[in-house]
Amino acid sequence: QVQLVESGGGLVQAGGSLRLSCAASGRDVNINTMYWYRQAPGKQRELVAVVTSGGVTDYADSVKGRFTSSRDNAKNTVYLQMNSLKPEDTAVYYCRVLVGLYYYWGQGTQVTVSS
Repeated sequence: QVQLVESGGGLVQAGGSLRLSCAASGRDVNINTMYWYRQAPGKQRELVAVVTSGGVTDYADSVKGRFTSSRDNAKNTVYLQMNSLKPEDTAVYYCRVLVGLYYYWGQGTQVTVSS
C-alpha cells in the first residue's frame, strides 16, 4: 500500500507562483511514473503533467512554459512548480503515482488564483 501526501496549495494572486509537493510512503515503494491532475469546479479532472522514472516530462498545452514538474527519487517525492498563475488555474490539484501495476491518488490540494 502506498500513501501520498500533498502540500503547497493556497491562495495566490494572478502572476504569482506556488510549488506543490507530493510525497509517497509505504513498504518497498518503487515509483514508476508520477502524474499531476487538476479538477476545477464543474469540470472534469484533467492531466496537467507527467514525470517518468527517468525524469522525462510532458505537460498539458495550457500549462506549458509556466509549470515545471520534477522528482526526487531518493525522497519518493514529486514537485510541481507553478509560475505565472492565472485565475483559470484555480482547481484542486492531485498527484497520482504508478507503483508496479497499481495507481494511487493523493488527497488533493486546493489552488486558488485571484484576479
